Amino acid sequence: MIPPESPYLFTSARLGFRNWQESDIAPMAAINADPLVMEFFPAVKTYEETADFVKRMQQQFAERGYCYFAVDRIDNNTFIGFIGLSWQTFETDFTPCADIGWRLAHAAWGNGYATEGAKRCVEYAFNELQLNTVMSMAPKLNARSEEVMKKIGMQKVKDFTHPLLLQDKRLKACVLYKIEHPTAAGRVH
Repeated sequence: MIPPESPYLFTSARLGFRNWQESDIAPMAAINADPLVMEFFPAVKTYEETADFVKRMQQQFAERGYCYFAVDRIDNNTFIGFIGLSWQTFETDFTPCADIGWRLAHAAWGNGYATEGAKRCVEYAFNELQLNTVMSMAPKLNARSEEVMKKIGMQKVKDFTHPLLLQDKRLKACVLYKIEHPTAAGRVH
């Protein structure tokens, strides 16, 4: 049980998940400016692009009750990036959909945080948000993200060409994974 004074919507063993604050923009901008973290994206992001992203996530949270959540290590209250769900509407045969994604500071890699956090977000999606299906996608080159998808119980749906990456020969070939609520077939939503 999360204490009432907690800033977190929910937690996992080591991570706290929350809505974004203005104070998250600078540390997220540093993560978005790291070429290692952004290896499987067309480019690093500017401070302004990060500020716009935070605003979009706050808006999505207000509208849908979820977003790519800001994530802290709860042992030391250190912001490490995001893990969460985002509503995707780009033009393809599997959208609109709830997509699970993550982006963590390089210093946080190798600790199992992405897997732990993504697993907890799937539980939150099914149990609190009452979603039936969660999708995930990444460039085929991003084996680390695909491994997280497998570890959290997602099944590969297909390979696809990402419509937002058509101009990027290196990244446009992507994988799509999904996980369904165990009783989704019998649910109304």
